Amino acid sequence: MNHDTYPDSYIRGILNTVKTIAMVGISPKENRPSYFAFKYLLERGYRMIPVNPGQEGKQILGQKVYARLADIPEPIDMVDVFRASQFALPIVDESLKLTPKPQVIWMQLGIRNDEAAAKAEAAGIKVVMNRCPKIEYGRLSSEISWIGVNSRTLSSKRAPLLGKGVQRMSLNRQTMSGGATDATDRAERDKDSGQT
Repeated sequence: MNHDTYPDSYIRGILNTVKTIAMVGISPKENRPSYFAFKYLLERGYRMIPVNPGQEGKQILGQKVYARLADIPEPIDMVDVFRASQFALPIVDESLKLTPKPQVIWMQLGIRNDEAAAKAEAAGIKVVMNRCPKIEYGRLSSEISWIGVNSRTLSSKRAPLLGKGVQRMSLNRQTMSGGATDATDRAERDKDSGQT
C-alpha cells in the first residue's frame, strides 16, 4: 500500500465497514483535536471507545474510558491512534494481541510510522496514516464543502441529508474514484431499532 496517497474507495470502504472505533490518546479537554474528532464520529453513529490511562474509569462524552485496548470488553473494528509517531508501534503490538484483531489501524494527521504500518499489514490489518477520519468523512460526505471548503468531489447533485441539517450528511456519494458507503445509514437504522 502506498501510504502517501489513498484512493477515495479505500477510505470510503473503511468508513463504511467499521462500526466500533477505539481512540487511543483522546483528551477530555473540549478544545483538543482528539475530542473534536471523537465527538464528530460519535455523532455520525460510530460506537466510540475512549482509551487514555490517565482518565481510566471516567467518562468522555458519555463513554467509559479504558486504560488499554486489552481492557475493552468488546471487539474493536478500528484503532484510531491519537498519539505521537513513536507510540504507534507499541499500539500496533497491543492491537495484534486482541481477539479478534481490529480490521484497521488509523494514524491521525501528522502521525506516520512505516514500521508499525508494515507490521499491521503483515497481520492482515488495513492501515491509514497521516489522515483524520473526521476530515475524510466530511470530505467524502460533502459536509466539508457545504461550509466553503473545496473537497475536490465533483457532483451536480446535493448530498442527501441524514437526519437533521447539514451535520448529518451521508457517505452515499459517488466521487471520481466511485464507490459508496452506508455507515451512517446503518447506524441510523440501528438507532431507530434500539440497537447500540
